[in-house]
This record gives sequence, C-alpha cells and structure tokens, in this order.
Amino acid sequence: MKRVAILQSNYIPWKGYFDIIHDVDTFIFYDDVQYTTNDWRNRNRIKAETGPQWLTIPVGKHMHRRICDVPLPSDGSWAENHWRRIERAYQAAPHFATYGPFFEAIYRERRWLSLSEFNQAVIQIVSSDLLGVTTRFEQSTDYALSSAKGERVINLLKQAGATHYVSGPAARSYLTDDMLAAEGIVVTWKDYTGYPEYAQLHGEFRHDVSILDLLFHTGPAAAEFIWGWRDAERAVAA
Repeated sequence: MKRVAILQSNYIPWKGYFDIIHDVDTFIFYDDVQYTTNDWRNRNRIKAETGPQWLTIPVGKHMHRRICDVPLPSDGSWAENHWRRIERAYQAAPHFATYGPFFEAIYRERRWLSLSEFNQAVIQIVSSDLLGVTTRFEQSTDYALSSAKGERVINLLKQAGATHYVSGPAARSYLTDDMLAAEGIVVTWKDYTGYPEYAQLHGEFRHDVSILDLLFHTGPAAAEFIWGWRDAERAVAA
C-alpha cells in the first residue's frame, strides 16, 4: 500500500494541510500548474490583537504563469514586514520564545527567490523538524505529465505508484471516486471537522489561521491538536 497526496504549495498553511501530509507516505508538491490570485498560495491569516489579519506576499496579479514560476520581490521587504507582524501578534504566546527564533531566521536570514521555493521549504521544515512527520516530499515536475485537471492528477498518481489517494474536498470538482476506482486507486476525502480547540490569545477561537498560531500556543504538543486527538479517540473506541 502506498498513500499519496498531491497539493499546491501554500504560504504558511493551516493545520489541515499538515494533517494531510501526516496521512500519506509521499506528498507531491503540485506547483507546475496555473497560479491563482486571491488564493492560499501567497497569503494566509494570523490572529492578532485586533482579530484575524491577512499576511500577503506581493507577487503581482499576472495570470499567465505557473506557481513554480512566480518570483518573490527582490528587496525582501515583505519578509521583514511579515515577521514584525507575526512577532507583534504572538510574542505573548506561551511558546513564542521557543519557536520565534526559528521562524525569525527563515524570514530574516535568507533571501528567497521564488514563492514556490519559500512555501515548500517552510512546509517541509515545519513537518519534519517541528511536527515529527516522516513523509517523503516530491515535486510534480519530477514526473512526465500530460493532459489536464483530473486526468493529469490520475496520471501522476499512477506514475507515483499510489494505491491510496488522500485529498482535500476541493478536488471533488474535477475528480470522482469512480474515476479513481477505475485505475485501482482508493480515495479518502479529508474531513477537517473535529479539531480540538486550544488556549488561544486574542478573543474568540479561530481554527482558520496559519500553523504558526498552533505552534506558538501549544509548542511540542501541536501534533496532538492536528492528528493526535484522532488517534486517541480510535484507541478508546477499540
């Protein structure tokens, strides 16, 4: 059995993104597809004193380019701005002193050239170094792909040797259980409900924020609030 997920890289994604990574043996970054504006590729939310705030990397609105071809601003000022806003929002969080320097180095000590490069690096570092995930990461560009939409994804899954496909619900717009079953692939549509709340600064609890929020508030226990609680429930049921 080989479990595979295929997703476009997102900017400091929310916990559900890492839940999918944890569920699979191989996670394939799908960044050789059309870049979309006003999406999660270049923006995400943090929770500040005034409420949820968007952090958006200014990459322009040019539509005719792939995600992997989107450059980052050459002056790096966006990174300094984002780090200062993250610091203001979370400096009082219980584990900011532990993880703050880790993310400060990501934002301040390296000049990133492309959106895809930055997103993928952060996702892999958080997964392996902070959440203890052992999933293998690959690139869709490593495969010889043709066609489009659902057929392209199925082609990628077959080349990757997938027997099981784990996907977010959005893929239902171009893939069906029957399409995958015809190729001998079992699909699991990820259910994002049931995540437990944790002690969170700045008012009413919000799930729909970057993984930074969970890490700064719960520290080493972060994985328990993504998939650990589910494993505990299964153990009790058994």
